[in-house]
Amino acid sequence: MNDVIDNFLKKESSAGILLIGVTLLALFLQNSFLSNFYNSFLHTHVEVRFGDLQIAKPLLLWVNDGLMAIFFFLIGLEVKREILEGHLSSVKQIALPGIAAIGGMLVPALVFLAFNQGESFAMKGWAIPTATDIAFALGILSLLGDRVPISLKLFLLALAIIDDLGAIIIIALFYTSNLSTLSIIIASIALITLFAMNRLGVVRKAAYILIGIVLWVSVLKSGVHATLAGVALAFMIPLTCKDKKGNSFSMSKDMEHDLHVWVSFLILPMFAFVNAGVDLRNISIGELFGPVPMGIFFGLFIGKQVGVFGFSWLAIKLKLASLPQDSNWLQLYGVSILTGIGFTMSLFVDSLAYNDSEIYHYADKLAVLLGSFISGSIGYFVLKKAVK
Repeated sequence: MNDVIDNFLKKESSAGILLIGVTLLALFLQNSFLSNFYNSFLHTHVEVRFGDLQIAKPLLLWVNDGLMAIFFFLIGLEVKREILEGHLSSVKQIALPGIAAIGGMLVPALVFLAFNQGESFAMKGWAIPTATDIAFALGILSLLGDRVPISLKLFLLALAIIDDLGAIIIIALFYTSNLSTLSIIIASIALITLFAMNRLGVVRKAAYILIGIVLWVSVLKSGVHATLAGVALAFMIPLTCKDKKGNSFSMSKDMEHDLHVWVSFLILPMFAFVNAGVDLRNISIGELFGPVPMGIFFGLFIGKQVGVFGFSWLAIKLKLASLPQDSNWLQLYGVSILTGIGFTMSLFVDSLAYNDSEIYHYADKLAVLLGSFISGSIGYFVLKKAVK
């Protein structure tokens, strides 16, 4: 079990470093003489047609609606495994990260709303600072090596997974509109078919993938965000099953293992590349200090650490949970600061909240980058001091 966790953490840390490089590349392209090339690439028209069924989107939305569905499929597989047999499978294990995650979503949202109260369009972004980027957070934590106790890494891992689950629920409840009854009926039939395949012991991955594609297309056309199809599909993949020879294996774990490298080193970097290209040339100081950017920045940097550490402190003092083994309060506080690294998840929710509009002239996305960068930097230095 420890080898699996170690491999997971190493992959996430490597992915975090790659994400930093891709983000810097996107920023350079958007703010250099290559900006026209970069924007033309983002808006490259891609169309897929099967008879009367047509899906036509710019490349940016193919990444956000298509590739990110695969990312959420992986998240769904991880959540299912952790709930059934992992670090979220018992009340004792889930208590501290679960309570901390609630605080880490509630307080940042309240901070954002405090800055944007009364502005109906701006308030759509209340969920932007509630997310934690697991790759970046674990990547920075890994820079301290074995000086950070494994229990603290597991706390951050479990918290980030619960955070992702919270983001999935938020997207389903608050970022869905213009529902198509026919598409929802087709999606429901696809889900029932997947459930039946699971219960009947179907063990062919291709069958699940084929029905999963039908599910994704129908959800995409329904008005519900297409990434939720990935989560729904993940929960229908069998955790344990038997092949024709009677040998037991886990289709869910196999898929998770196969996808992890692709998600970490292709899908998330591609998402960062097409979404992190903030045009700094058109952002004024006044826009950067506007209510929306300030709500995002302080939600990530202040709201996250106050929510995670405050709720953790309260849970431990009330004896609902205990401090992670071999760790201290300063280390827990350092990890709480790291949860303010929203990056990919915050950028994703931002694109949903404001429909990729440039009404804030990229100041909202720059606030995500700045809040994530400062949370990561200060969190690292606090942890470095704490582990001496």
